[in-house]
Amino acid sequence: MNSSKQAVAMRIDFVSDVSCPWCAIGLHSLEQAIAQLGAAIEVDLHFQPFELNPQMAAEGEDMAEHLVRKYGSTPAQLAATREMIRERGAALGFTFNQRERIYNTFDAHRLLHWAGIEGSGKQAALKHALLAAYFTDAVDVSAHAELVRIVGAVGLDAGRAAKILESDEFAQEVYEREQHYTGNGINSVPAVIINNRHLISGGQPVEVFADALRRIADQG
Repeated sequence: MNSSKQAVAMRIDFVSDVSCPWCAIGLHSLEQAIAQLGAAIEVDLHFQPFELNPQMAAEGEDMAEHLVRKYGSTPAQLAATREMIRERGAALGFTFNQRERIYNTFDAHRLLHWAGIEGSGKQAALKHALLAAYFTDAVDVSAHAELVRIVGAVGLDAGRAAKILESDEFAQEVYEREQHYTGNGINSVPAVIINNRHLISGGQPVEVFADALRRIADQG
């Protein structure tokens, strides 16, 4: 690609869940790929909601029991997958620590929707903070007190967040976005949609994202 060209504008919708390890891997890979292309592209990144476990109870569920029930995994398979995920994360600069429970993420998605309205990179900052809270620090990301704390830590209005959580504000918007993507065939995440046309599925390596972004940019 000719570096003297004007930057190619590119909208990216990152469809994902806060409790999805491959989403954390995919996000860090994508962002490193974007950085590789530098001034060649101008990215407008949006985080879209997807719940892996929309029926999850408020108190969550034991992680091992959940994975065995959902996927039929053996303890050995679970351990091997955890180690693979840990290594992939470490290579990208993200730390996966041991987690005992998985939680409902709907309220986290409501706050992410609100953060997207606030603009100025707040949605990306909150997304990163939520992923780190859950995967690195084993925080209960369904607990309102924890969510308010995380919101405040990234510079958003904690009081406003508390009021959102006390109500059903943005619930309908999140439901509609979820239904939009599942209705268009998105049934696993992360799903990276570029310019509403190109789909890259899964927590791909940096090189895969970078090659795809270059091809799309070259198409103009």
